[in-house]
Amino acid sequence: MSLHNSLHDELTAAQRCLDDLARCVSRLEKHVGSGLEIRRVRSDTEHLKESLALLSATAPRPRPEPHAEMVTISDQPYDPGLWTDVDDEGLGARDRHAP
Repeated sequence: MSLHNSLHDELTAAQRCLDDLARCVSRLEKHVGSGLEIRRVRSDTEHLKESLALLSATAPRPRPEPHAEMVTISDQPYDPGLWTDVDDEGLGARDRHAP
């Protein structure tokens, strides 16, 4: 995951949290009334939402993940000439013996 996508995910998560906070403040207001304290909390919540919107507007946009290019590998056998003068892994060359 790129840094930009991670940033976008964090901004989205913060927005969801602020939306939840706004809903909770509304429910609290029903219980405690619309006094000075709850108005301050509502105002602070709105300021946070505005600040996050500004941050989101100035944050770098997520880049799409690069599309992995599909490479086709032929089912045809390889040219045996490619394997002349090579060592077998762990066995050494075919015409030599281990010491």
